[in-house]
Amino acid sequence: MTLILSHSDVAALIDRDEVLAAVEGAHADLALGTAVVPAPPAVGVGATAFVPMVAAAESAGAAAVKLLADLPANRERGLPVQRSVILVTSALDGSCEALVDGRLVTAVRTAAASAVATKYLARQESSTLGLIGAGALAIEHTRAVARVRDIETVLVWSRSPATVERFRAAIADLGLEVRAMPSPESVTRAADVLCTLTPAREPIVRGDWFGEGLHVNAVGAPPRADHREVDGAAMRRARVIVDSVSTTLTKSGDTLLAIADGAITEAEVSTELGQVILGRAAGRAGPRDITLFNSVGIGLQDLVTARLLIDKARAQGRGTEVELSA
Repeated sequence: MTLILSHSDVAALIDRDEVLAAVEGAHADLALGTAVVPAPPAVGVGATAFVPMVAAAESAGAAAVKLLADLPANRERGLPVQRSVILVTSALDGSCEALVDGRLVTAVRTAAASAVATKYLARQESSTLGLIGAGALAIEHTRAVARVRDIETVLVWSRSPATVERFRAAIADLGLEVRAMPSPESVTRAADVLCTLTPAREPIVRGDWFGEGLHVNAVGAPPRADHREVDGAAMRRARVIVDSVSTTLTKSGDTLLAIADGAITEAEVSTELGQVILGRAAGRAGPRDITLFNSVGIGLQDLVTARLLIDKARAQGRGTEVELSA
């Protein structure tokens, strides 16, 4: 039987603490070689990009592919620019275990990866979180980063004041001070931990603004080689950690454009987060270091999150079971 989990099913089942732990373990597994993440290809239809994000992991006992559709034209339609679905297949018998809506999975696992990077790369005393962008990813990132650092103040910039107010209401239960800021520069200069969460094509954050000790999670740019949120100076000034080297050198405009500009070399983006988790590679060496997690997103994060959801759904009798081979 194949389990189908809708968005409402995922929302009822997902536990953010469990996802954070699973994502941390997944990156360690990738460094150990017990999980595999090939660089994803892309298929274009007009301006739409389809990205099949494949992963397999011994710990999950499965392989998965998330088909991500990036559709810029959806902004004019009032629809999400990115939509996705996750297909999970058993490593034991090859059966299709589940089909899972990817919307909330993507947001939660992305924020979890940023939180894991923050846990290992940000200064322990970091208390001011800066957000460039105030949408759903900002909400998830605030909740995730607050799990690994004692955040007191959130500085947020968005082109839309209404979006900032929705963000403020959505995290009110955390009891944090939220300050709307006039520009990305003002957020960057004042933050201890900075998360860039916009679908920018041109740099919205510049390395010249980075202060000593800053940790950056560069997250929002879509997996397209011509999009980036941070400039070459940002990549050059920071110690860069990536989720997957092969994925980064295929899909990250932040990295590829910085290399093309001559700001960095491929050798400077050769350290993966899992290596830092295991202590096999250096992360932050001292309080004055600037660190940057170039988060492209990998199918392994989706697989381990889907594994949690599938097991919990079956235990609780949630979701819809269908027999595909009937």
